[in-house]
Amino acid sequence: MENIYHQPEHALLRDQIDRFIKNEVEPHGMAWEKQGYVPRDVLRRMGQAGFFGLMFESEYGGAGSDALTNLVFAEALAQSTFAGFVITVLVHTDMASPHLHHAGTAAQKARYMPSIISGDCITAVAMTESGAGSDLTGMRTTAKPDGDGWVLNGSKMYITNGVHANLYFVAARTGTGPHELSMFIVEKNTPGFTVSRSLEKTGWLSSDTAELVFDNVRLGPQAMLGEQNKGFYSLMKNLQTERIALSAMAVGCCSRALQLTLDYVRQRHAFGAPLWEQQTIRHRLSMMDAKTRAARQFMYHCAWSVSQGHDVVQEVSMLKALTGELVNEVVQTCQQFHGGMGYMREAPIERLWRDARILAIGGGATEVMLSEVAKRY
Repeated sequence: MENIYHQPEHALLRDQIDRFIKNEVEPHGMAWEKQGYVPRDVLRRMGQAGFFGLMFESEYGGAGSDALTNLVFAEALAQSTFAGFVITVLVHTDMASPHLHHAGTAAQKARYMPSIISGDCITAVAMTESGAGSDLTGMRTTAKPDGDGWVLNGSKMYITNGVHANLYFVAARTGTGPHELSMFIVEKNTPGFTVSRSLEKTGWLSSDTAELVFDNVRLGPQAMLGEQNKGFYSLMKNLQTERIALSAMAVGCCSRALQLTLDYVRQRHAFGAPLWEQQTIRHRLSMMDAKTRAARQFMYHCAWSVSQGHDVVQEVSMLKALTGELVNEVVQTCQQFHGGMGYMREAPIERLWRDARILAIGGGATEVMLSEVAKRY
């Protein structure tokens, strides 16, 4: 069915991503799951292919594309059955580096953006803390003036790309008001900055996740990203991009799970006939496909609205809540239809089932998203 949001160049991008996943990801993903991270040479090849600079300025090697093209990229990427790989990439492209794109000075962009786009520098964003979670006003990490620079103290939890990133965009409290936060650029190996521990997770096993500690980390004036005490608003602005990307992960996971399950139930025989002959299976898969397609159209409308400069906080919050819950419904049902095989580590549906759970939690839990929706009525 024709989609009014799709452009001819989008089909080419989907094909490029599809080939990359088939050749460079799916054959090797199990090894990455065991080692706990995506090899950096794979990410560099993505950068060299132009995938890391879709929305960034051409002067640094980017393509200057819009939010719709970026969504096509995220959704195509989410066709991989290794969501740890997908989130590794999307944190770099949609959740961390956009902070530099939106708020960086010319000098900051010239220093970091070319290597971010090429894949030589992988990024992470550090805002979540163990005691605050989605409540940014509860942030305890501080940055205090020190001469013409700053001293950073505190810790961050559940940071994706946290172990192996090269560059971190760190939120810290710089004032007394609840919203007086600022963003800082922190390079790996800065004295006082350590990866306290690598965190073991239920899913996203090929994604490295860390607790970070900042112990009297001294930063120069050039480390501040954007305006002092305006970091809260920068974080809130980019959360819309982040939540659309996570919704793309969810929708992509739904469509991949449905395709895997359709193939399986047509081939798997039980009681003398393919499982597809069971009416309840046909009906449930059809309804889940309908829900997935409806969510996908809503997602593209949200991305189009962003490209038009509209305020879409309520709509994107709805989208994140909707898709986070939908993906869990879809993938669990698809796993059920795989029977015992769906519980085996060798089955892609088992991996999709584990990886999907976090999509109703990370980037804004369903309950937080619905609160954002309700306060805007």
